[in-house]
Amino acid sequence: MLARTLFGSSMAFHIIFATLGVGITFMILLAEIMRIVRKDSDYGTLAKRWTKGVAILLGVAIPSGTIVAVMLSLLWPGFMEIVGQVIALPFQIEIFAFFLEALFLSIYVYAADRLSSTMRIVSVFFVALGATASAVLITDAHAWMNTPRGFSIVNGEVTNVDPLAAVFSPSIVVTAFHVVGSAYLTGAFVLAAVAAYKLLRGNLSKRETAYHRKGMMLSLAVALVMSIFTALNGHETAVMLHEYIPVKLAAAEGLFETQSNAPLSIFGTPNPEAGRVIGGIEIPGMLSWIATGSTDGVIQGLNDFPRNDWPPLFVHTLFNVMVGIGMILLGIAGIAWLFWFIQRKKQQSFPKWLLAGIAISGPLAIIGIETGWIFSCTGRQPWTIHGIQRTSEAATNSGHLGMLFILFIGLYIILLVITALVMYFYFNRNPVSNDLGIAAD
Repeated sequence: MLARTLFGSSMAFHIIFATLGVGITFMILLAEIMRIVRKDSDYGTLAKRWTKGVAILLGVAIPSGTIVAVMLSLLWPGFMEIVGQVIALPFQIEIFAFFLEALFLSIYVYAADRLSSTMRIVSVFFVALGATASAVLITDAHAWMNTPRGFSIVNGEVTNVDPLAAVFSPSIVVTAFHVVGSAYLTGAFVLAAVAAYKLLRGNLSKRETAYHRKGMMLSLAVALVMSIFTALNGHETAVMLHEYIPVKLAAAEGLFETQSNAPLSIFGTPNPEAGRVIGGIEIPGMLSWIATGSTDGVIQGLNDFPRNDWPPLFVHTLFNVMVGIGMILLGIAGIAWLFWFIQRKKQQSFPKWLLAGIAISGPLAIIGIETGWIFSCTGRQPWTIHGIQRTSEAATNSGHLGMLFILFIGLYIILLVITALVMYFYFNRNPVSNDLGIAAD
């Protein structure tokens, strides 16, 4: 439990910066494209300022990612013994993806003003490609842990290793799309939230208002598309879980008895003694329809599996929070674009209630990412490698992890505070009016 808590807190910290690094670099690429397509320098200014923010975030993402990598070896020696023989390939390739991202980010940051428009797009394209590839490759190892393939264990020894079969495990495609789509979604909502906050505060010149509105609408366009994509991909994830990890799907929905016309349970508390979810809202047949395409589809319940193989039942709440946040974000982006479409000719300002909703969408997206990752990893328990290696077999037997946990939590709090202060002072001392070439109010 201490090993899981220490590693989980490290991942919870790192995932914020890693996700934003993927999502915002994609937004920078789109801003550069819009600068050329619309012949509007404001999009170039957006790309420039977003890049400064990404550079600060990467300054934390890189060391925190290094900590996570070291913890894999120190906290999970049993797990790494198998990983090193079976699924090391994506970790090795990920190093080159990171080099690609870092190299072209350096070119873009320091030489953008001396590059042609085409080369600016090319350079930031490779930044976004490297960031996305890193996410996919790390996700590959996570997907393999859920649906392990490409090896056998005979008398406790790893044999018959097929690295390509391990890389292309059954869940990699749907999982990779979900991770990348949610990263793009989160990056877009965070940038939209910043712009909405600026507009909500007011006291802006017309030029600054127009600039922030462009950034907000571009971000919301990506957010809306990715919200829809992520929702559709969620359906594919349910299909995958039904086929390969039915116990995880049953825990997510608090389903105890195997049945057709299985209901979708919204919130409530799974109660093993009652054999159902208490206090929730049930939609009859919906779970069967989502997972199998038919309300007559049979969904396995938790009681089909040994009790000691059940994931913690609080994953039901995590799953509902994740899905609920996704629906709220989809609604916010949809309402914002509907308002823009109706009022576009009048150039009417966004109402404060809508700007407030957009402003909170960024933090909500981060919470959605956190709950999603916790659900995905906790839902695999008690297995580190599903059906192959239990977490108790993978974890270190070393002591004093409690002290390490306290020290690292302190470190992460310090890093969060320092990052926030650096972002605050940098962008306040370099207001957007400077980049727009106008006098600050």
